[in-house]
Amino acid sequence: MAESERYQKGAAKMKELFGAEPRPGMMQNDFLNITVENLFGDIWGRPGLETHERSMITVAALTVLGRSPELKVHIRGALNVGLSREKIQEIMIHLAHYGGWPVGVNGLRIAQEVFDSIDKKDAS
Repeated sequence: MAESERYQKGAAKMKELFGAEPRPGMMQNDFLNITVENLFGDIWGRPGLETHERSMITVAALTVLGRSPELKVHIRGALNVGLSREKIQEIMIHLAHYGGWPVGVNGLRIAQEVFDSIDKKDAS
């Protein structure tokens, strides 16, 4: 089955953000197609916000919602699209005042886990 234009657009956005295109087995096939076409092709590809701005919004939303596994993935994505570690930490400090202190603490902990993982990989 040929990939749709929406799928190709979404796959390119995922590669920009995560460093890799989607691949079979990442998640259930129908859900993967919906995610690639709709979320990354249609939503992340809309005009009006730059990729790094959408990334900051996504990091903030996942932090406040307490979605730790997805937050780890999107912190890596934020770094890939140019957000600095300092900016990510500042987002968490800011969110502590709107989402609650535990939100900020958890966000900073998860960010540090991602940073440490990257540093460990870079050192090997």
